[in-house]
Amino acid sequence: MGRYYSGDINGKFWFGVQSSDDASFFGGEQREPNYIEYYFDGSHKPAIAEGLRQCHVALGGYEAKLAAAFAGRQFTTDDHLSEALGITKETLDELLVWYARLELGQKIWDCVLAKGDCAFDADYG
Repeated sequence: MGRYYSGDINGKFWFGVQSSDDASFFGGEQREPNYIEYYFDGSHKPAIAEGLRQCHVALGGYEAKLAAAFAGRQFTTDDHLSEALGITKETLDELLVWYARLELGQKIWDCVLAKGDCAFDADYG
C-alpha cells in the first residue's frame, strides 16, 4: 500500500519519509478533496527553482552519495545507508526528506519546461 501522484507526472511518495502535500514546497496550487490536485505553470518557475535550490543546499555533498546508493537498487536499509554515508540515522532521516522532495521537484520542473504546465493528483492521507 502506498500513496501515489498521477497526472502530467507520476510517482509514489516515499513511505514514512514524504507527506502527500510535499509538492506545496514548490509553490503549486493545492486543492483538497480525498486527494490533492496540483497545478504548476510558467508563473511557478521561480518558486520551483528556489525549492530545488533549497533541496540542493540541504543535501550538500550527500546528494551525489545518496544518488549512488540508490542507483540500481530496489531496496536498501537505513542501516546500510547510514553506514555508507557515515552519518547517524537521525541525519539520514532528514536527508531522505530532502532527497525525496528533490526527486518530486525535479519531475515538476522538467514537466513545466517540457509542456508549459504540470498538473497532477496526490493521494491524501
